[in-house]
Amino acid sequence: MYRFLLSRSWVFLTLLGLAVIPGMVELGNWQLHRHQYRVAGNAIVAAGLKAAPVPVESLARPGAALPRRHLYRTVTAEGRYDTAHEVVARRRTDADGRRIGYHVITPLLLTGGRSVLVDRGWIPAGDDLTAFPPIPRPAPGRVTVTGRLRPDETAAATGIRDRHGLPPRQISLISGTLATRRIRGDVLGGYLELIGTVPGPAGPQPQLIPEPDHSGVGPHLAYAVQWWLFAALVPVGWVVLVRRQRAEILAARAKGGGEGGAGNGGGDGYSAALAL
Repeated sequence: MYRFLLSRSWVFLTLLGLAVIPGMVELGNWQLHRHQYRVAGNAIVAAGLKAAPVPVESLARPGAALPRRHLYRTVTAEGRYDTAHEVVARRRTDADGRRIGYHVITPLLLTGGRSVLVDRGWIPAGDDLTAFPPIPRPAPGRVTVTGRLRPDETAAATGIRDRHGLPPRQISLISGTLATRRIRGDVLGGYLELIGTVPGPAGPQPQLIPEPDHSGVGPHLAYAVQWWLFAALVPVGWVVLVRRQRAEILAARAKGGGEGGAGNGGGDGYSAALAL
């Protein structure tokens, strides 16, 4: 009765189902891992924001990548702003994500000759995108800076290429490692997202970068469940198709048998052909 499963079309359909099931299961596992990575990242961000501030040099090192566990850790740094090496990071949006402008990146000269990049916030772009924009001056003299520790931006993580030939004092990626090309001395890896400066600067300042939203986990878990459901539906669908094909064969056999009995007796041969 099930000899039709040996036909070319059914063999192909069965092999196709067996091939796609592992792929769907693996896609579900991949989405689950992305969900777990996102949840773990949110926990790291939440812990970093709540932790008591520590000196930046206790976590960051010159030429070293910032460990993921220090993401958004609140840190402090003491020194003087180095406006001579101040640059702007291109194509950055404001807090609402509606306007394009720049992030103001100012090195802070630390005690001992080291420095760390400080993202002082967002300013709007002017009419001439090839010119260095006017930037509010930071607080003069020795200051204490509080900020959120961020890892060096990379092309792989941001999708932004480290372009050459940009207008003077403009950069694509915010990176303490890349900053060693233009700043003498040791530059700590990563950079600070400014929270505040003591004593504070006079006059209007760049728009501070808001805290990251670490409440969402994205749709990855739902996607994982969908892929696993698709994988489970493949054998269910296969069984449904097999039962439907068997029912059609039985119906054809019954019809063929009735005609054969009333006429020339050819129903058995017709039914046997259908069974194949």
